[in-house]
Amino acid sequence: MSQLIDVVVPDIGDFKDVEVIEVLVKPGDAVAKEQSLITVESDKASMEIPSSAAGVVKELKVKLGDKVSQGSPVLRLEAVADARPATAPAPTPAAPPAKAAAKAVAPAASSYSGKADLDCEVLVLGAGPGGYSAAFRAADLGLRVVLVERYATLGGVCLNVGCIPSKALLHVAAVVDEAAHFAEIGVAFGKPKLDLAKLRTHKDKVVGKLTGGLTQMAKLRKVTVMRGYGAFADPHHMEVELTDGPGQDKTGGKQVVRFEQAIIAAGSSAVRLPFLSDDPRIVDSTGALELREVPKKMLVIGGGIIGLEMATVYSTLGARIDVVEMLEGLMTGTDRDLVRVWQKRNAERFDSLMLKTKTVSVEAKAKGLLVTFEGEGAPAEPRSYDMILQSVGRSPNGRKIGAEKAGVTVNERGYIAVDSQMRTNVPHIFAIGDIIGQPMLAHKAVHEGHVAAEVAAGQKSHFDASVIPSVAYTDPEVAWVGLTEDEARAAGRKVKKGLFPWTASGRAIANGRDEGFTKLLFDEETHRIVGGGIVAPMRATSSANWRSRSRWERTRSTSVTRSTRIRRLASRSAWRPKWRKAVAPTCRRRGARRRAETGSNTRNRVRSRAKP
Repeated sequence: MSQLIDVVVPDIGDFKDVEVIEVLVKPGDAVAKEQSLITVESDKASMEIPSSAAGVVKELKVKLGDKVSQGSPVLRLEAVADARPATAPAPTPAAPPAKAAAKAVAPAASSYSGKADLDCEVLVLGAGPGGYSAAFRAADLGLRVVLVERYATLGGVCLNVGCIPSKALLHVAAVVDEAAHFAEIGVAFGKPKLDLAKLRTHKDKVVGKLTGGLTQMAKLRKVTVMRGYGAFADPHHMEVELTDGPGQDKTGGKQVVRFEQAIIAAGSSAVRLPFLSDDPRIVDSTGALELREVPKKMLVIGGGIIGLEMATVYSTLGARIDVVEMLEGLMTGTDRDLVRVWQKRNAERFDSLMLKTKTVSVEAKAKGLLVTFEGEGAPAEPRSYDMILQSVGRSPNGRKIGAEKAGVTVNERGYIAVDSQMRTNVPHIFAIGDIIGQPMLAHKAVHEGHVAAEVAAGQKSHFDASVIPSVAYTDPEVAWVGLTEDEARAAGRKVKKGLFPWTASGRAIANGRDEGFTKLLFDEETHRIVGGGIVAPMRATSSANWRSRSRWERTRSTSVTRSTRIRRLASRSAWRPKWRKAVAPTCRRRGARRRAETGSNTRNRVRSRAKP
């Protein structure tokens, strides 16, 4: 039987008389428990107020511009036990591969009858950003945690041989390039002298500082770290082949851990082209970051973010670079107008950009690696290189961990399907990060790790991201978030664009780096911001800040614990003043056009002021 209830503003912390900037429902709408009803904004943050019950909206008690505090009435609801929001999307698996995996028959689980060397409540396989975040969060919630990692230090691929060392080298490259620019304006420092040994030491110190900090954090939380390769023995046991030394050398020893729940954070591996030999001159991103030498001539196979970041580093250190890409453009997934700015700026770095071209064979000779190409951009004759970087993507490690023995479904590509709580088809086993699908990004894995740990601890937490920002740390940097223009065209969705060129920024002109622009995409009907992009030097961080504004299209949010809501609010970074100078004019121009079209005097409520 239904009843009328008044939904009020819950405890929102130290906030009083905050403004309602958006009303997300109307009378007659069906809403679910914890569905967002209104958005309020103070001088410090914006937040969504959820419904305390499921039902049908009978009457709104607030309107745009009203001031509300704890206890203020929001709406009157006719409570219905099984109500569902009419417009809310149904829960979907967190990764694109989930659809294919859902059709697969779950494998029959094995049964382990041997002795366990260790027992825990939560086992986390993999200590990358997602894995250690999950382990630390689970420990904070009072669970006994074992963290299995094959590297000598925590941090996984990202901290040890990926994101962090590459950023250290990209910073060096940026300083060298900036010094060259200063010579053009009258301040010459002379030609840089390269000491590879010191440069490697610098890179290793950066990595060591971060990984050492993680080790201390694990000790403080009493997380047991076991070094080795982990593989499931059955749904509640994992066998770990122990490793030792600075690398990942197996000792021959094994230990078995019994767990109540497990979180798979085993990540991904660089894809290796089958026709490439094991010649030491052919490297992946890990090998490139070792900086064994600077080649005179280098080929980068793959025009994605990793390959172009490494090309930036080696080019600055003195190598001549060729890039070969099978597709028609670089940085797939990014709008072409952003990439064109980067490509124009970096034209002198490359001897050749071969698009719509494949590498078909590599012959290792004493004097070099002889490479044959085919396609639109292929040269007539094979070319010789001193080093080849293969960066054609990464493959999930789902088929390397014995998941089938635990009864966990893994699809043909190695991905594991999960729901919004990060659960696999085996309810007490979770999966996060690269292994559940694109995008393969550390910040996505961190949030997924928190959700998995909270659910394992019995909390009602879900991962339901509206947008996930992406960045290429090249020079200039390229960052984007939300819907791209290419995606909008492909979907037949009508969007309008607001653009701010950096040639209009005094700071950019004074720095001699006024190439690039900031753009925002608006839905033509709702006028909400649905996407954005930046291409400019050192502008990547501002793409994450766009997530904080009130005009984003929303997805259903089902996080109900206070800790989850606090973390969501904390992630909404304040705008930095120099970034808002680019974004605010775009929003104002769009708002003015909208008012002119509708004849309304109401200002667009996208905030452009900086917040402390």
